[in-house]
Amino acid sequence: MNFTMLKRMIGGGAKSFMRSGSVSFATVLVMTVTLMIVGFLIFLSAILSYTLAAIEDKVDVNIYFVTTASEPEILLVRDQLATLPEVAVVTYTSRDKALAEFRERHADDQLTLQALEELGENPLGASLAVKAKDPGQYESIVRFLSDDISNEVIIDRINYFQNKTVIDRLTSAIRATESAGAVIVALFALASATIIFATIRLAIYTARDEIAVMRLVGASNMYIRAPFVVAGIIAGLLSAVITLVVFYPIAWYIGESASGWLGGFNLFTYYLDHFPMIFLTLVGSGVVLGGVASWFAVRKYLKV
Repeated sequence: MNFTMLKRMIGGGAKSFMRSGSVSFATVLVMTVTLMIVGFLIFLSAILSYTLAAIEDKVDVNIYFVTTASEPEILLVRDQLATLPEVAVVTYTSRDKALAEFRERHADDQLTLQALEELGENPLGASLAVKAKDPGQYESIVRFLSDDISNEVIIDRINYFQNKTVIDRLTSAIRATESAGAVIVALFALASATIIFATIRLAIYTARDEIAVMRLVGASNMYIRAPFVVAGIIAGLLSAVITLVVFYPIAWYIGESASGWLGGFNLFTYYLDHFPMIFLTLVGSGVVLGGVASWFAVRKYLKV
């Protein structure tokens, strides 16, 4: 295919798009709605990921040591945990710090503070807060501690089993959200492709006489298909641009008004920071939907 032929195909596609008028408008409208759905799914996925990450960040396992455990012994356990690939962060809280935090939490409870003073010594043991890279890895971390017999002497308790229900629910929620998101995207993509296919088929049907003439004069299948594919790509590009323009004020409004409600997630900031990804996703989706739908519409329904 030479440059002149390619130029004619592109020019023919642009003219076909302009001549179609109301049909082209309907195609752009349908594709814009489709791409907006794709965009909203991107935003929804980002919000869910942020929310789940925030919840996940608050979940940890605390290891409480007996008051007789020495600091070197506790630090040795901390260092062992830090070498595990499942562990993200290990935070050490000494006995003195635990006592200070306890006093601060109960600053308004004079009865508790008085009882603490009467003891005459620090009744709290040191602790380690372990945060895993994935909520599903806490069980293996606890198992690692339980397998070391020397830990049984200095460890008082581990609150994993109290948090196990929350951790299991969080893990299930993450997996369910990922699966549901993939299914929703697939369903919307299928429905949108069907609607766009029908709309573009209507545009091609209105040009059936022109196609018949082109076939009579010996035009190749590629030469006949190309203008319609180009028209579909133009519709996809135009729809993507419209979607990106519409999303700007929507993201700004939601980002300003719903940041607190979304736990600090600012949709407008996300839109600006991830604009290249959003741009490529919407433009790519528009081009693929428009081009592929046009290709198959010509092939299946006009018997080229």
